[in-house]
Amino acid sequence: MADRKEKHTEIGGATADRIEVRGRDLVGELVGKLGFTAAFLLQLLGKPPTTPQVAIVDAVMVAIMEHGLVPSAVAARLTLLGAPESFQGAVAAGLLGVGDRFAGTATRCGEVLDRIVEAAPQERSAVALETVQSLRRERKPVPGFGHPTHRFGDPRVPRLVEIVRANGGLGQYIEALELLEGAVAQVLGKALPTNVSAAIAVALREADVPTRAMRGIVLTARCAGLAGHLLEELSEPSANEMWQAAERAVPYRPPKR
Repeated sequence: MADRKEKHTEIGGATADRIEVRGRDLVGELVGKLGFTAAFLLQLLGKPPTTPQVAIVDAVMVAIMEHGLVPSAVAARLTLLGAPESFQGAVAAGLLGVGDRFAGTATRCGEVLDRIVEAAPQERSAVALETVQSLRRERKPVPGFGHPTHRFGDPRVPRLVEIVRANGGLGQYIEALELLEGAVAQVLGKALPTNVSAAIAVALREADVPTRAMRGIVLTARCAGLAGHLLEELSEPSANEMWQAAERAVPYRPPKR
Protein backbone atom coordinates (compact mmCIF):
# COMPACT_ATOMS: atom_id res chain seq x y z
CA MET A 1 0.00 0.00 0.00
CA ALA A 2 1.43 3.35 -1.02
CA ASP A 3 2.33 5.79 1.72
CA ARG A 4 -0.07 8.64 2.06
CA LYS A 5 1.32 12.12 2.49
CA GLU A 6 0.05 13.64 5.70
CA LYS A 7 -2.33 16.51 5.03
CA HIS A 8 -1.42 19.80 6.68
CA THR A 9 -1.50 23.57 6.33
CA GLU A 10 1.46 25.91 6.48
CA ILE A 11 -0.64 29.05 6.81
CA GLY A 12 -1.49 29.26 10.48
CA GLY A 13 -2.40 27.57 13.73
CA ALA A 14 -2.70 28.13 17.45
CA THR A 15 -1.86 26.58 20.81
CA ALA A 16 -3.06 27.61 24.25
CA ASP A 17 -0.58 30.50 24.47
CA ARG A 18 0.61 31.17 20.91
CA ILE A 19 -0.79 31.98 17.48
CA GLU A 20 1.39 31.49 14.42
CA VAL A 21 1.01 32.74 10.84
CA ARG A 22 3.45 31.26 8.32
CA GLY A 23 5.79 30.26 11.13
CA ARG A 24 5.84 33.69 12.75
CA ASP A 25 4.47 34.61 16.14
CA LEU A 26 1.37 36.71 15.48
CA VAL A 27 1.64 38.82 18.62
CA GLY A 28 5.41 39.10 18.91
CA GLU A 29 6.39 39.43 15.25
CA LEU A 30 3.41 40.70 13.26
CA VAL A 31 0.89 42.75 15.24
CA GLY A 32 2.03 46.36 15.33
CA LYS A 33 5.05 45.56 13.19
CA LEU A 34 3.55 44.74 9.79
CA GLY A 35 0.95 46.78 7.96
CA PHE A 36 -2.10 45.02 6.59
CA THR A 37 -0.84 44.71 3.01
CA ALA A 38 2.48 43.23 4.13
CA ALA A 39 0.73 40.78 6.46
CA PHE A 40 -1.72 39.87 3.70
CA LEU A 41 1.12 39.09 1.29
CA LEU A 42 2.94 37.04 3.92
CA GLN A 43 -0.20 35.00 4.55
CA LEU A 44 -1.02 34.73 0.84
CA LEU A 45 2.39 33.93 -0.63
CA GLY A 46 4.13 32.29 2.34
CA LYS A 47 7.20 34.51 2.54
CA PRO A 48 7.92 38.04 3.79
CA PRO A 49 7.20 40.54 1.01
CA THR A 50 9.73 43.05 -0.18
CA THR A 51 9.17 46.78 0.26
CA PRO A 52 8.47 47.26 -3.49
CA GLN A 53 5.96 44.38 -3.44
CA VAL A 54 4.07 46.00 -0.58
CA ALA A 55 4.05 49.39 -2.26
CA ILE A 56 2.77 48.02 -5.56
CA VAL A 57 0.10 45.75 -4.09
CA ASP A 58 -1.02 48.50 -1.73
CA ALA A 59 -1.47 50.84 -4.70
CA VAL A 60 -3.44 48.20 -6.60
CA MET A 61 -5.80 47.65 -3.68
CA VAL A 62 -6.42 51.38 -3.28
CA ALA A 63 -7.05 51.70 -7.03
CA ILE A 64 -9.69 48.95 -7.14
CA MET A 65 -11.34 49.42 -3.71
CA GLU A 66 -14.06 51.85 -4.78
CA HIS A 67 -15.82 52.79 -8.00
CA GLY A 68 -19.25 54.09 -6.98
CA LEU A 69 -22.66 52.44 -7.02
CA VAL A 70 -21.69 49.50 -9.20
CA PRO A 71 -23.93 46.38 -9.02
CA SER A 72 -21.90 44.75 -6.23
CA ALA A 73 -22.41 47.80 -4.00
CA VAL A 74 -26.10 47.99 -4.90
CA ALA A 75 -26.53 44.27 -4.12
CA ALA A 76 -24.86 44.72 -0.74
CA ARG A 77 -27.05 47.70 0.16
CA LEU A 78 -30.27 45.95 -0.91
CA THR A 79 -29.32 42.84 1.04
CA LEU A 80 -28.78 44.95 4.15
CA LEU A 81 -32.22 46.48 3.58
CA GLY A 82 -33.77 43.02 3.56
CA ALA A 83 -31.62 41.56 6.36
CA PRO A 84 -30.40 44.45 8.53
CA GLU A 85 -29.16 42.00 11.17
CA SER A 86 -26.68 40.44 8.70
CA PHE A 87 -23.83 42.82 7.88
CA GLN A 88 -21.69 39.86 6.85
CA GLY A 89 -24.46 38.58 4.58
CA ALA A 90 -24.62 41.94 2.84
CA VAL A 91 -20.85 41.94 2.32
CA ALA A 92 -21.08 38.38 0.95
CA ALA A 93 -23.90 39.37 -1.40
CA GLY A 94 -21.76 42.17 -2.77
CA LEU A 95 -18.73 39.94 -3.19
CA LEU A 96 -20.80 37.38 -5.10
CA GLY A 97 -21.35 40.05 -7.73
CA VAL A 98 -17.66 40.87 -8.14
CA GLY A 99 -16.97 39.38 -11.55
CA ASP A 100 -15.34 40.10 -14.87
CA ARG A 101 -17.81 42.75 -15.99
CA PHE A 102 -17.64 45.18 -13.08
CA ALA A 103 -14.54 44.18 -11.11
CA GLY A 104 -12.25 43.57 -13.99
CA THR A 105 -10.53 40.80 -15.86
CA ALA A 106 -7.13 41.07 -14.22
CA THR A 107 -6.73 37.29 -13.95
CA ARG A 108 -7.48 36.66 -17.62
CA CYS A 109 -5.32 39.60 -18.65
CA GLY A 110 -2.53 38.21 -16.46
CA GLU A 111 -2.77 34.89 -18.28
CA VAL A 112 -2.41 36.64 -21.63
CA LEU A 113 0.55 38.70 -20.43
CA ASP A 114 2.21 35.58 -18.97
CA ARG A 115 1.95 33.94 -22.38
CA ILE A 116 3.66 36.90 -24.03
CA VAL A 117 6.43 37.22 -21.43
CA GLU A 118 7.15 33.48 -21.46
CA ALA A 119 7.80 33.58 -25.21
CA ALA A 120 11.26 34.27 -26.59
CA PRO A 121 11.84 38.05 -26.86
CA GLN A 122 11.84 37.98 -30.66
CA GLU A 123 8.51 36.11 -30.68
CA ARG A 124 6.55 38.21 -28.21
CA SER A 125 5.07 40.60 -30.74
CA ALA A 126 3.78 37.67 -32.81
CA VAL A 127 2.32 36.00 -29.71
CA ALA A 128 0.48 39.19 -28.79
CA LEU A 129 -0.92 39.50 -32.31
CA GLU A 130 -1.99 35.85 -32.50
CA THR A 131 -3.66 36.10 -29.09
CA VAL A 132 -5.80 39.06 -30.17
CA GLN A 133 -6.62 37.46 -33.52
CA SER A 134 -7.64 34.22 -31.80
CA LEU A 135 -9.92 36.04 -29.36
CA ARG A 136 -11.56 37.95 -32.20
CA ARG A 137 -12.13 34.75 -34.20
CA GLU A 138 -13.88 33.31 -31.14
CA ARG A 139 -15.86 36.55 -30.74
CA LYS A 140 -14.41 37.09 -27.28
CA PRO A 141 -13.32 40.45 -25.86
CA VAL A 142 -9.66 41.12 -25.28
CA PRO A 143 -9.27 41.22 -21.48
CA GLY A 144 -7.98 44.52 -20.14
CA PHE A 145 -9.38 46.73 -22.90
CA GLY A 146 -12.39 49.01 -23.10
CA HIS A 147 -14.34 50.73 -20.33
CA PRO A 148 -17.98 51.93 -20.18
CA THR A 149 -17.03 55.15 -18.36
CA HIS A 150 -13.35 55.86 -19.08
CA ARG A 151 -13.74 55.75 -22.87
CA PHE A 152 -10.76 57.97 -23.55
CA GLY A 153 -8.38 56.38 -21.07
CA ASP A 154 -8.56 54.99 -17.54
CA PRO A 155 -6.68 57.45 -15.30
CA ARG A 156 -5.60 54.62 -13.00
CA VAL A 157 -3.53 52.93 -15.69
CA PRO A 158 -0.62 55.40 -16.05
CA ARG A 159 -0.50 55.91 -12.28
CA LEU A 160 -0.10 52.19 -11.54
CA VAL A 161 2.54 51.85 -14.25
CA GLU A 162 4.35 54.85 -12.76
CA ILE A 163 4.31 53.20 -9.32
CA VAL A 164 5.68 49.96 -10.77
CA ARG A 165 8.57 51.82 -12.40
CA ALA A 166 9.25 53.84 -9.24
CA ASN A 167 9.55 50.59 -7.28
CA GLY A 168 12.06 48.96 -9.58
CA GLY A 169 9.82 46.80 -11.72
CA LEU A 170 11.75 44.99 -14.44
CA GLY A 171 9.30 46.23 -17.03
CA GLN A 172 8.70 42.90 -18.82
CA TYR A 173 4.98 43.05 -18.21
CA ILE A 174 4.78 46.74 -19.06
CA GLU A 175 6.42 45.93 -22.40
CA ALA A 176 4.06 42.98 -22.89
CA LEU A 177 1.08 45.26 -22.35
CA GLU A 178 2.47 47.71 -24.90
CA LEU A 179 2.73 44.85 -27.42
CA LEU A 180 -0.83 43.83 -26.63
CA GLU A 181 -2.05 47.42 -27.08
CA GLY A 182 -0.37 47.52 -30.49
CA ALA A 183 -1.92 44.19 -31.48
CA VAL A 184 -5.39 45.36 -30.44
CA ALA A 185 -5.06 48.52 -32.53
CA GLN A 186 -3.78 46.51 -35.52
CA VAL A 187 -6.51 43.85 -35.44
CA LEU A 188 -9.42 46.16 -34.62
CA GLY A 189 -8.24 49.02 -36.79
CA LYS A 190 -8.53 51.40 -33.85
CA ALA A 191 -7.13 51.84 -30.36
CA LEU A 192 -9.21 50.73 -27.37
CA PRO A 193 -8.59 52.29 -23.96
CA THR A 194 -6.51 50.12 -21.68
CA ASN A 195 -8.44 49.65 -18.45
CA VAL A 196 -7.42 49.17 -14.85
CA SER A 197 -7.65 45.36 -15.08
CA ALA A 198 -4.70 45.35 -17.46
CA ALA A 199 -2.77 47.72 -15.22
CA ILE A 200 -3.52 45.54 -12.19
CA ALA A 201 -2.30 42.46 -14.03
CA VAL A 202 0.89 44.28 -15.03
CA ALA A 203 1.50 45.67 -11.55
CA LEU A 204 0.90 42.41 -9.71
CA ARG A 205 3.02 40.32 -12.08
CA GLU A 206 5.82 42.91 -11.86
CA ALA A 207 5.50 42.49 -8.08
CA ASP A 208 5.88 38.71 -8.55
CA VAL A 209 2.33 37.96 -7.46
CA PRO A 210 1.01 34.83 -9.24
CA THR A 211 -1.81 35.33 -11.70
CA ARG A 212 -4.01 32.89 -9.81
CA ALA A 213 -3.82 35.14 -6.72
CA MET A 214 -5.08 38.27 -8.48
CA ARG A 215 -8.80 37.72 -7.92
CA GLY A 216 -8.16 37.28 -4.19
CA ILE A 217 -6.43 40.66 -4.04
CA VAL A 218 -9.27 42.33 -5.96
CA LEU A 219 -11.87 40.73 -3.67
CA THR A 220 -10.02 41.84 -0.54
CA ALA A 221 -9.94 45.42 -1.79
CA ARG A 222 -13.61 45.34 -2.81
CA CYS A 223 -14.56 43.90 0.59
CA ALA A 224 -13.18 47.06 2.17
CA GLY A 225 -15.15 49.18 -0.27
CA LEU A 226 -18.37 47.32 0.50
CA ALA A 227 -17.86 47.87 4.22
CA GLY A 228 -17.84 51.60 3.57
CA HIS A 229 -21.02 51.41 1.50
CA LEU A 230 -22.79 49.44 4.22
CA LEU A 231 -21.75 51.79 6.99
CA GLU A 232 -23.11 54.67 4.92
CA GLU A 233 -26.29 52.67 4.32
CA LEU A 234 -26.77 52.26 8.07
CA SER A 235 -26.45 55.99 8.71
CA GLU A 236 -27.84 57.44 5.44
CA PRO A 237 -30.12 54.77 3.93
CA SER A 238 -30.70 54.78 0.19
CA ALA A 239 -31.50 51.13 -0.59
CA ASN A 240 -35.25 51.63 -0.32
CA GLU A 241 -35.05 54.33 -3.00
CA MET A 242 -33.02 51.95 -5.17
CA TRP A 243 -35.71 49.31 -4.78
CA GLN A 244 -38.47 51.77 -5.67
CA ALA A 245 -36.47 53.02 -8.66
CA ALA A 246 -36.08 49.45 -9.90
CA GLU A 247 -39.84 48.90 -9.70
CA ARG A 248 -40.47 52.10 -11.65
CA ALA A 249 -37.87 51.22 -14.26
CA VAL A 250 -39.15 47.65 -14.73
CA PRO A 251 -42.93 47.71 -14.10
CA TYR A 252 -45.11 44.63 -14.10
CA ARG A 253 -47.12 43.98 -17.25
CA PRO A 254 -49.60 41.10 -17.36
CA PRO A 255 -48.79 38.51 -20.03
CA LYS A 256 -50.94 38.48 -23.17
CA ARG A 257 -53.51 35.68 -23.25
